[in-house]
Order: sequence, then structure tokens, then C-alpha cells
Amino acid sequence: MIYDLVLFDVDGVFLSEERCFDTSALAVWELLYGPHFLGLNGEHFTTNPTEEEIRRIRTDVFCDDQVLTWMKDRGINANWDMVYLAFTVQLCLLLKEMKKIEEEKVTAWLREGIDESVLQECRSLIRQHDLPFQPDFKKFLHFFEEKETKLNRQELLCYFNPFSKQSLGVDTEQFSRNSDLWRIGHSVFQEWYLGDDLYTEVPRVRGKKGYVFQEIALAEPASIRNAIEKLKKQGIRLGIGTGRPTIETEIPLKELGLYDYFEEDRIVSATDVVVAEQTYPHYAPLGKPGPYTYVKGYLTKKSTVEECVQLPLPLPTDQGKRILIVGDSIADYLAARKMGCDFAATLTGLTGQAARGKFEELEADYILNDVTEILDIFDID
Repeated sequence: MIYDLVLFDVDGVFLSEERCFDTSALAVWELLYGPHFLGLNGEHFTTNPTEEEIRRIRTDVFCDDQVLTWMKDRGINANWDMVYLAFTVQLCLLLKEMKKIEEEKVTAWLREGIDESVLQECRSLIRQHDLPFQPDFKKFLHFFEEKETKLNRQELLCYFNPFSKQSLGVDTEQFSRNSDLWRIGHSVFQEWYLGDDLYTEVPRVRGKKGYVFQEIALAEPASIRNAIEKLKKQGIRLGIGTGRPTIETEIPLKELGLYDYFEEDRIVSATDVVVAEQTYPHYAPLGKPGPYTYVKGYLTKKSTVEECVQLPLPLPTDQGKRILIVGDSIADYLAARKMGCDFAATLTGLTGQAARGKFEELEADYILNDVTEILDIFDID
């Protein structure tokens, strides 16, 4: 099979997801224990945790990565969504306890939406009533009720609306990816990941160094460059479709000497997706496992949102089968299949070699130990 275009994910393909997962855990931790958010007792908040502290925090928040695996298995690919889900589960457990003593307040919060001022008011009431609430991260794995099929990304992001009605007795539609609560988690993640120097807004607290500068390549950088360069020399067009924002894509790929191998009009990031969702909210959500990110890479960034969303899918065989999508997650696989494209799975994601069985079951077209093995697909030495 000869492909004219190869579109790559970044995390789990070129770069380790470890730092992003660490950052997600730190964001949840700050929302729970930071004195400017809920300020729960039991942790000393700092903007400069040691590596040992980071390991402990991530182990606690994500239950030895069981929570991460659970989310990834259901198409949750964006770290912002991971922060939102992990924190909101704990917040719902807290609100369930607080409603017993502050029913009117909690009811109003749920109906009107939870923003930063609500979290701060909640913190004050916790102290006023001396509420002995402590997060129970293991409850995440049993919080979502699934019947015959697994919940998908959109169902998970809105799950807290029916939970509010059933468990808290309050009708609401305030929980979504476009909510104030989601945006709070997004900004806290960005503060940790970008650090004081790159974060473009005024940070709530200073002293974060930025984990974007500590990324880890998933193979020897020279070997990755060699593989990508050989594809480029064969006349194959190369693009990126990532859940990272633009700046978080550019910095590490430039550091690795990879960025210039990709066509600029085919480097599609979460920034492009967010702009599209904000401009056309009726199309949201557009992130993976939806195909928008890769469709944009196929049509190029010169294409409009409407052209990408309204493109008939799957593509005709003579078009779709000329495109190879390379990713590490089920979200990437689903996007590829919706487009009618072939898919190469890399075993360098969260679960490593353990993902082989899942991708074999899904009948991925290729399974690679790491991205450098892509040369075998093209029979290039």
C-alpha cells in the first residue's frame, strides 16, 4: 500500500505522555488543595513539588494510573478533559455532603453553574461548618454507571447533569466541555504545563517552572528524525493532528529538530479545535475521537470549519486509503476509521506493549513498537 499523506499524533508517538499526565494530576491536586480554590485540609500546596511528590500525587489522583487507562479506553484523549472529569467527580461527592447543610446554596450553584467564585465560596463554607470532607480518588472507577456499552467522550463530559438530578435532586445542564468549570481546569493545567514565562494570562500563583521544557522523546531523537526525513524525501506529505495546543506542539518538536519536516498547513492542534468550537458551538465537540483534527490536516488549515465538518465520511476508497494515520490511542483509531483511513498504532502510549492485544482486537492495519518502524510500512531501509 502506498500512502501520499501521513498524519501523526504527537503524544504517545513522538513524545512521552508522562509529563502531561503528571501535569493533569497536579492540576486536580491544586483545585482540591490550593488555598485559592477548595483549600481542603491534608496537603501542603506548593508550586514547586519535588519529583517524589509528583509521583505520589499522580499515584493518588489517578489510582496508579487506573483512572487514566479507564479514560483513555473511552476515548478521552485531552488532558483538559481528564482534569475536568477527575476533579468534578470529587466535587460532586463534596456537594452531596454539603447539600445536607447548605441545600439552597448547592442547588443554586448547580442550576447557575460553577465558576471560580463558587469554588471559593465553597471553601469558606467548608471551613465555616468544619466539614470533614476528604477526596476519595478510588470512587472515580465506580462513579459512572455503564450498562451494555462503555460511555463515550461526550456522554462522560455531560454525565454530571443526570448525576445532579438523580443523586443531588437538582435539574441542571451546566456541566459540559464549554462550562466555566471545564475552563478553570483547562487554565490550571496550562499554568502548570507552560509555567510563568509562557503562560499568557495572569497566573493565580507564581513559581511554576513549566513542564513543557521537560518533555521526553519516545525513541532516540536522531532515529526519529532519520525516519521522518526519509519519508519526506520519498515525496510523502506529512502532517500533525494533536490534542496539544499549538505552543505545546511547536516547542518540543522544534527542540527535537522535527517540526520543519511537517507541512505548516497540516499541523493541526487543540488550539485549532478550540477556535472552531468557540466560533461554531453547535458543532462541538470536535476533538478526538471525532475526525475533525485529522480532516483538517487532510484538507489543510486553508479549509473552513464547515468544509471540514461537512466533508462526507468515510472518504471514498481511492482517497481514504491514500492516507495513513499514526497514533497511540483508541481515540486516534476511531478518528481514522471514521475517515476511512488506514491506522498504524504505536505501542509507546500509556499502557505500552500491553496495548497490543487491544489493537489486534480492533484490527489496526499496523502495530509498531515505536514510530521509527514506520519505515517498514513503506519498505524503506
